[in-house]
Amino acid sequence: MRSVFWVGDSKKRLIDFPIAVRKKIGYTLEEIQGGEMPGNTKPLRGLSGVYEIVTDYKGNTYRTVFVLKLSSLIYVLHSFQKKSTQGIKTPKKEIDLIRRRLNIARQHAESERNNV
Repeated sequence: MRSVFWVGDSKKRLIDFPIAVRKKIGYTLEEIQGGEMPGNTKPLRGLSGVYEIVTDYKGNTYRTVFVLKLSSLIYVLHSFQKKSTQGIKTPKKEIDLIRRRLNIARQHAESERNNV
């Protein structure tokens, strides 16, 4: 099983989701830790190697964004409720935050490689 590394406040944000959403995302993360890629995951467009878990609940959409291929860890970059009125497109402010956290994850993975 791969370990999960939470970047920034991604875990705190996930904990604030409704319990049914937390359970679904938690179960999905467990499957990913075991090497599976469940049906509610998909690549995040525009960011190579970045994926999102998409969970719908009571008319709302919740997303948890993660990256797999930086190291043996699963880096969870962001968790958020999608409130965009732009259809399925992820809002720019969320993408910008994901990019910043992806850079943090890359730095962490590099330091982990250097410490081995």
